[in-house]
Amino acid sequence: MAARSTKPPRYKCGISKACPEKHFAFKMASGAANVVGPKICVEDNVLMSGVKNNVGRGINVALVNGKTGEALNTKYFDMWGGDVAPFIEFLKSIQDGTIVLMGTYDDGATKLNEEARKLIAELGSTSINNLGFRDNWVFCGGKGIKTKSPFEQHIKNNKDTNKYEGWPEVVEMEGCIPQKQD
Repeated sequence: MAARSTKPPRYKCGISKACPEKHFAFKMASGAANVVGPKICVEDNVLMSGVKNNVGRGINVALVNGKTGEALNTKYFDMWGGDVAPFIEFLKSIQDGTIVLMGTYDDGATKLNEEARKLIAELGSTSINNLGFRDNWVFCGGKGIKTKSPFEQHIKNNKDTNKYEGWPEVVEMEGCIPQKQD
């Protein structure tokens, strides 16, 4: 009798279960304090990470084609020392049907203004209006989805519950994004 492998199957991006047909697997994590950058993976493709050296302080954003799952763009916007205007222009330029994944690193909220928060809320975020200094937040939404996204996690920066001195713990999230149908 052949020995059966006891190794668990490996799913895309290392998520805990396979996604159904016509869904894209994703896994993401916010940054850890100001030390380890966020990580965004879609369909076994690591789009952003400290190893890839394409993450930075503020809000890290990956855009993915909602039909093909293909990466379109990755950028980060410094919401502590930077300017919110380029971030707003970037948000406005996102095409309908685009999957939008966002993760904070260090501080993602200080420079956010009402317009930026409204544009992110339109992508399906419910926590963006409560995002504060050094909060950890990950979000996956879409341009033109007209509903609230089920993919969002937010941990407040709170000195009584912070895991690291002055910083909340990393927030991680995984799931299956429905493919955009014509």
